[in-house]
Amino acid sequence: MFAMDVRGRQKAAGEGAAGAVTAMSPRGLVDLRGQDGGPVLVSYPAGAVVVVSGLPGSGKSTLLRRWSGAAPVVDPRVSHVACEAVMPAWLPYAVYRPWARLRHFRWLCAEVRSGGPLLVHDCGSRSWMRRWLSWTAGRGGRELHVVLLDVGAAEALAGQESRARRAPRRVFARHRQGLGRLLETLRLHGSTAVRESVSVVLLDRVSRERLTAVEFTPPPTPDPTVGPSPCPAAERAETEPRLPT
Repeated sequence: MFAMDVRGRQKAAGEGAAGAVTAMSPRGLVDLRGQDGGPVLVSYPAGAVVVVSGLPGSGKSTLLRRWSGAAPVVDPRVSHVACEAVMPAWLPYAVYRPWARLRHFRWLCAEVRSGGPLLVHDCGSRSWMRRWLSWTAGRGGRELHVVLLDVGAAEALAGQESRARRAPRRVFARHRQGLGRLLETLRLHGSTAVRESVSVVLLDRVSRERLTAVEFTPPPTPDPTVGPSPCPAAERAETEPRLPT
């Protein structure tokens, strides 16, 4: 396990009360794996795009359903089901997979460009997707954040069994390999491994259940008597080590 790098607001609400909720505004790398405790409210800036990643069966959809009241959710499964509904039952999904993926990507493009907060379901093994989301959101002054579920292959396979929907073995292996590379890079280089994201929150099976809610809050009204604060990108560039060349 590696060190937790947290910047920004992190406070307990209702101290002394049973089931007190901790409000956390993640910056950098936040490793909650192996940390039990009470419920956590994750707070992101208004308009942020939050990518929830992990192996098929790791609990991404469950977490996104829990958070869906705060922002629209873009899930590729929705496009898959929509295409499946208009196709003959005998036609394999592999035949119309390109159409489903195109439908999903067009939907994602429309939602990202709408300017509001967004929750995105993604396997996490496609770095180009994170870079594109960061670039598109950044054009509107918005941030990209990542929540990464690291529950292990056995737990993910059990999750697939419980929902009676298993990913093909080859697909699962590809996602597992990609996620493994990402986790190893994070272990070695911390949040600099995912420079396109303002924060990466790492969760396991236990800490996944602690993140009970998410909120998107506008920045505080600036005090005219106080000078401007440095932008997050400049702050990260000054404080984070650079990857070796």
